[in-house]
Amino acid sequence: MAKRRHSLHPDAPLYHADHSRPVTRRDFLRQGFISGSGMVAGGALLSLLGNPRLAQAALSDDLLTMASDAGCPLTGLGASGKIPFICFDLAGGASMVGSNVLVGGRGGYMDDPLSTAGYSKMGIPGDMVPGGVDTNPPLNGPNQDTNTSNDDFTDTTLGLPFHSDSGFLRGILNKLTLASAGNVNGAVIPARSDNDTANNPHNPMYGIARIGADGEIVRLIGSRSSESGGNSVAPAMLINPEWRPTKVDRPTDVTGLVDTGDLTSVLSDPADVRAVMEATVRISNAKLNKVDTLLLPVDGIDKDEVARNLARCGYLKSADIADRFVGVNIDPALDSDIVGDAGIFSTAEFNDSREFRKTASVMKMVIDGYAGAGTIQMGGYDYHTGDRAVGEIRDLRAGICIGACLEYAARRSKPLMIYVFSDGSVASNGNLDNSENGRGKGEWTGDNSSTAASFFLVYNPGGAPEPVTPQPPLPSRRNDGVQIGSFRPDGSVETVNAPLAANDVNMLVQTVLLNYMALHGDQGNYSGLFGNNFGSDLDSLIAFQSIT
Repeated sequence: MAKRRHSLHPDAPLYHADHSRPVTRRDFLRQGFISGSGMVAGGALLSLLGNPRLAQAALSDDLLTMASDAGCPLTGLGASGKIPFICFDLAGGASMVGSNVLVGGRGGYMDDPLSTAGYSKMGIPGDMVPGGVDTNPPLNGPNQDTNTSNDDFTDTTLGLPFHSDSGFLRGILNKLTLASAGNVNGAVIPARSDNDTANNPHNPMYGIARIGADGEIVRLIGSRSSESGGNSVAPAMLINPEWRPTKVDRPTDVTGLVDTGDLTSVLSDPADVRAVMEATVRISNAKLNKVDTLLLPVDGIDKDEVARNLARCGYLKSADIADRFVGVNIDPALDSDIVGDAGIFSTAEFNDSREFRKTASVMKMVIDGYAGAGTIQMGGYDYHTGDRAVGEIRDLRAGICIGACLEYAARRSKPLMIYVFSDGSVASNGNLDNSENGRGKGEWTGDNSSTAASFFLVYNPGGAPEPVTPQPPLPSRRNDGVQIGSFRPDGSVETVNAPLAANDVNMLVQTVLLNYMALHGDQGNYSGLFGNNFGSDLDSLIAFQSIT
């Protein structure tokens, strides 16, 4: 009699006999010994439409003049007009393609498919190899068809083709309605990255900020006190020390960003809170003006005046936060579109899952315009545990979080770009896990960077993004997503005569930044911001036409 398997809880740590004991925080994160967290970066002009903060008072004229004289950029925040951007950092080496997003050779997944052995390496047995279009996707979320029968294991509900039994896809469609899914398209980028290392420069957030994404409250917020705010590091050439992330991983971190301390408990009238904060600025400025010069000028720079202005800016920014946000509730837990009977998350699942609370916090800030971009870091994706069930469960939860972000963007009628990456990947030896959660697929048995890839999805309220080079539509479906690069038939990334991203994580990030700019119709300015990284080959690396 076969031994009955018991699947690990999604938050259970992963013990690997072939791995050394975890030592660093990244080791603990990728194996799920600690939980991941979220980060956000800078806001958007799009968020100001219909925003209740417009009714809040502005700083008094004398304080605005003081801010201008001191060089405090109060009025520039939230005026970037960039598409909100969220990336998912799945720490540990998740399986991105074959079992989730579909890929193929240079001719695409339909005309140039992988071999059966290649799919087996990606954990897909021969009787589940995709070969066409699934007209009955496995949807089990609200307002969706629950018919899970399919014969060809291909689904293009999101434009970008997925395996119809993908954990990511099942999770996404658990939260994203079919009406909203029709406005999504995506692209996959086959690209190797090292397994289980902190040296993969995957995180694009500094580049997104350099393009212009900026926030009404802060520019960058992260789950860790690191330069990237996520598990993977940021490319060194993009890092700006002034934008170092501040930690956010729960609703109270969001509300804390606009906290005016005990004033709101003492003063019930928001106007009184504003008056006190502004008076504090004036008193502090008067004190600063009486301070004797202690530091001599250097090369014509009055260092004492610089110190005074830094102090003034601190008080001014606190007063500005009070003027704009006192009396305004930005708590994601109290947003009925996010939590509750009509919310994306039920009250029970929101309260029971830290990952859902973290996702809600980041998507609230990014999509509502308090911030323009963000990273949601999730741990435990080093899931080669000798079975399939652990990976399926964790992919499902990541998909739920991705779907929640897309659905919230749809409810707010805001565009959104979501980028999903992981450090390395995994492979299967072909043995099947026939348990309920294993779903009859190949067991994950080890790390394998050759099967690695990243992908992004774009939601556009005006309709699904159109590929730069239109793809032939499949029967009864809309156009396919885009593949930037290719795989060999044996299920490994093609690195010969391939896009630079295929074997260089820095260029993978640059490819994502180029595509983000192209969504704004701004790819012509890419070289001016980031250099001539791709030569004259920019157009072949752009997935979609502008949506703004």
